[in-house]
Amino acid sequence: MNSELNVSNTLIQGEFSFKSISIAYAYKIPPLATKAIVISSGRIECYLKYQELINEFIDKNFAVFILDHPGQGLSSRLLKNHHKGHIQDFDDYVECFNQFNLQVVNKQWSGTKYLVAHSMGAAIAYLYLKQYTTEYDKAVFSAPMFGIDTGSMPLPVAKMLTYLFNTIGLGNQYCLGHRDYTNKPFQNNQLTSSQVRYKKFRQLYNKTPAIQLGGVTNRWLLQAFKAIKEIHQTIIHTPTLILQAENDTVVCNGGQNDIVQQNKCIKLIQIQGAKHEVLFESDSMRNQALSYLYQFLSNQ
Repeated sequence: MNSELNVSNTLIQGEFSFKSISIAYAYKIPPLATKAIVISSGRIECYLKYQELINEFIDKNFAVFILDHPGQGLSSRLLKNHHKGHIQDFDDYVECFNQFNLQVVNKQWSGTKYLVAHSMGAAIAYLYLKQYTTEYDKAVFSAPMFGIDTGSMPLPVAKMLTYLFNTIGLGNQYCLGHRDYTNKPFQNNQLTSSQVRYKKFRQLYNKTPAIQLGGVTNRWLLQAFKAIKEIHQTIIHTPTLILQAENDTVVCNGGQNDIVQQNKCIKLIQIQGAKHEVLFESDSMRNQALSYLYQFLSNQ
């Protein structure tokens, strides 16, 4: 059962039940809207963080829909420690996104519909489009999680340790080096070159402890590796644009390049100088990315 509330005449906020947990969402349909954008956000993110982007889409007369994935944002957390980024099965993300489309998006909107997804949200979106091939007219993926940058640890070692920790019953424990949410300084952050947007992001999370999320569990990482493997074994047929961040140190750009090579319907444009959060970057890079996005969506 859905419950909704119109907040300050801006976004309609609501929640629905998915596997006995509460999933938060928001949307707005401008009077002159002829097309809709549905946003699948990245890990640790929530719809409150996307206000600037949502407002821009609304100003361009797009209807906008967005949800907080299970275990993050204003949706129910899955473990006693609410800071742990956790999922029992990556397919739960995909099923939840499908339910969001059925119960919210498709009941409020009929017509042209685009999918805009970031990082983990793009991995969810890719696997969703694998199953539901005709639901969206086009998709735009910002820095999609088609591979994880494991830093100084070789990927095979990271996979082996993740499997081991899950096998011995440590699936609900943090991965090595991960911990509860911390307010990290702007210097040397992996997300954006925009000090203004980074400061706003941290202020929002400090002001709203309910949306804070820390590192990931061993179970989450095991499921992420599983999802990425499935992505690389799958071809989708929805026309898609990837906005790749040149200086990404969160996800692996090589994984995106491999996906493009095997999917004829996917186009990739690299945003020079950008860090992971392309759509939260400094104005010059962000505007360039948005220009490519609008151009791609408008082309027949």
